[in-house]
Amino acid sequence: MPRGSAVTRRSPEHAWLVTGPLGILAVVLTAALGVLGESPIGEWPLAALIFGLVLVSEIPMFHFVVRRQTMSFTITEIPLLFALFALPPLTVVLVFTLGSLITQVRRRFAQPKGWFNVAKAATASSMASLVLLALPDMRGFGPGTWAILFAAVGSHTLVTLGAVVAVIAVIHGAPAGWEMIRSSGPGLVAATINVAVGLVVMLCIRTTWWSALLLLALACAVAVLYRSYAQFFRQHRTLADVYEMTKAMSERGQDGTLADSLLVRVRAIMQAEAATLWLPAQGRHPEVLLTARVDERGLLDISRTPVIARQRACDEGRTVAAGARVGGDRDVREALRGAGVKDVIVTPLRSGQAVIGSLEVVNRLGDIGHFTTGDLPILETIAAHVAVALENSRLVDRLRHDAYHDGLTNLPNRRRVSDALEKAVGVRAPGEVVAVMLFDVDSLRQVNESVGHAAGDQVLTEVANRLRASAPPAALVGRIGSDEFVVTLRMESVDAVLELAAQLREQIRDRMVFDALVLDVDTVVGVAVHPDHGSDSATLLQRADLAVTKAKSAPDGIQLFSPGLESRSSHRLGLAGDLRRALDNAEVQVYYQPKVTLRNRRFVGVECLARWEHPAHGAVAPEDFVAVAEHTGQLGRLTELVLREALRRSRDWSIGGEPLAVSVNVSARTLGDQQFPAQVQELLTEYGVAPELLTLEIKEAGVLDGTERAVPGLRRLRDIGVRLAVDDFGTGHSSLSYLRRLPVNEVKVDRSFVQGMATDPVDLAIVNAVVTLSQQFGLAVVAEGVESELTLELLQDIGCQIGQGFLFSRPLPYERLEAWFAAQSESEAHPSGADVRRLRAVP
Repeated sequence: MPRGSAVTRRSPEHAWLVTGPLGILAVVLTAALGVLGESPIGEWPLAALIFGLVLVSEIPMFHFVVRRQTMSFTITEIPLLFALFALPPLTVVLVFTLGSLITQVRRRFAQPKGWFNVAKAATASSMASLVLLALPDMRGFGPGTWAILFAAVGSHTLVTLGAVVAVIAVIHGAPAGWEMIRSSGPGLVAATINVAVGLVVMLCIRTTWWSALLLLALACAVAVLYRSYAQFFRQHRTLADVYEMTKAMSERGQDGTLADSLLVRVRAIMQAEAATLWLPAQGRHPEVLLTARVDERGLLDISRTPVIARQRACDEGRTVAAGARVGGDRDVREALRGAGVKDVIVTPLRSGQAVIGSLEVVNRLGDIGHFTTGDLPILETIAAHVAVALENSRLVDRLRHDAYHDGLTNLPNRRRVSDALEKAVGVRAPGEVVAVMLFDVDSLRQVNESVGHAAGDQVLTEVANRLRASAPPAALVGRIGSDEFVVTLRMESVDAVLELAAQLREQIRDRMVFDALVLDVDTVVGVAVHPDHGSDSATLLQRADLAVTKAKSAPDGIQLFSPGLESRSSHRLGLAGDLRRALDNAEVQVYYQPKVTLRNRRFVGVECLARWEHPAHGAVAPEDFVAVAEHTGQLGRLTELVLREALRRSRDWSIGGEPLAVSVNVSARTLGDQQFPAQVQELLTEYGVAPELLTLEIKEAGVLDGTERAVPGLRRLRDIGVRLAVDDFGTGHSSLSYLRRLPVNEVKVDRSFVQGMATDPVDLAIVNAVVTLSQQFGLAVVAEGVESELTLELLQDIGCQIGQGFLFSRPLPYERLEAWFAAQSESEAHPSGADVRRLRAVP
């Protein structure tokens, strides 16, 4: 089907609408000449000579193409000038009509065009003869005679032009006729020149017949010069056209209109009826077959090129041409005749050594025009430029595709999803919601670290395939993060969105089998909808992400966004700049919570805890400002501040004559810093504190994650002499036996189990198992959250060594820690006679 609206064009048979009236007019004018003329025959030898000149003059000197018609500029005016001067009117009409008939037969024109040309010649020559009769008689060969002959020949030219304009308007429409009139200037100038040349020739011949030899030599020289000039002019014009085409292709290759700009110009340069671009299917690019025809404004998806010519050009990697002037293989020429094609050139498009398509031209314009061997290098040059432009265009398209798609799953990326969301929000119908469902693949990190990133990529690809297959056809499925997928579409209600999210989640949760590897992968889903939760893509995605975080603790793994989720996130975001100022101004303080032996209640050390009293918000929860520090690059400063304060207090502690053992919490991210062990060593040296007095506590999730990532850092710290402890043990899913492979000295049982020991047998069993197994591994056990005497007694019964909690003391500033120790300790007799202080339990 055409890609643009076609110009109205009728069949060539409609030329009879002009040929018929012309023929009738020619008969009428000829009859008038028979009545008005005096000598109807004239001298036959002279008529025969002029007839020969007429046949010669019908050979076109050069051509001018208008749409599908070729205007040929000849020297017809010269023999017409001779005939009008020397022959009777009826003889003039007979000579030119017969000459035109013989020319049409010789050129094998189609009947509509052949009879039109005959009728045109008869009408024009009879009109010129009639004008000659209407003017005064010619006397001598002076200016008066010149003017009479010029008027007669001029009428011939105007009738010819009018007939051609009429037939073009009938077949191609009135605009084509006006175009012909506007482009007729060169033809009128050429006719004028021909009349002037004819008058000069007649003057020379009337002076002496020997001048004919000189005129013949001059004509031959002019013909040679004109041919050379014409060839040079065409080469220059072709070079300019190729340059303009290359420039246009470089501009249009970025906006997807390369084929439109290319084919129209190729057809014009080659003066062909049609130019075709064929590209086979390649990757995600479908097959392309586009044709620009001279009588169509848009591009067609059909081609008149014989398939055998295209296949041969692409298979053999060479230009294939067939036609009257270029020869060609016999089977290709037979295919041309079968397709009704005059001639064809097919040139392969190359990318390196590979053929990526073909560029084809069919039928040189005009009934007498044919492609020549000189056209082959022109099309090959054009094809070379076209191949480069196509490769560049596809490269740009590939880069544009890559910019908007994920490389692993080929799903739209965050940028593409954001653009689609903006459009969906803009066209939402009343009563609809635009849903954003964010799927977070759970435990992908563990998959990558346990069985490799290749398995993790397989999981992501499988999740993408399942989402694509299960999501509604109208949904856009994208990947916007390493383990985050998004599904967005318009739906009728929020309940329908949540129902769809649950269905998609269930589809993803099915077991994934990769060869011998079987994985159970789960996801959590955060949901946000427009207009309830935002009016732009950035807000919707951000709020869906907040919902995902909450969904990780939701029973069904699905969470709809609510304003309460954003308040805490916004609060943390607002703390980022304040935390930096607080660290600069030493507003972050260190509190100390005592650690006490459970058997004899001796004070054995403290856990150092960072506390921040915000001037506007009051006390900030440690998990909030620690999370802010992690995400804003200030975690290192916060850790160093606590370490320095802890080591300084350990150095300065003098109560009871014993050094103060200190514990500092360290995140897994800090533990992964290769410079951290060296920093700890420098601080111990700077403050002169023995390494065994410093314990670094790392949360269970940071060290017992099933990988060996934390082990090198732990070993370097142990080599320094620092004690290492696993904090909040029991909250994860790690195996107790894994403790044996870690270079740690201490296990801290999470407060959630310790506080439930007195009422929950399961918690008691868990604490008992942790204490027993840790002692078998030679690890000290610290119980967090000791808040009652009953809990204390249970811990003593199962053999737990150390505890900390509100039963002994809350976290205290250093000054209150000294006062607490003095107030809550009492002297106790010791066999060695030393004054040993024992702590009393506090309410």
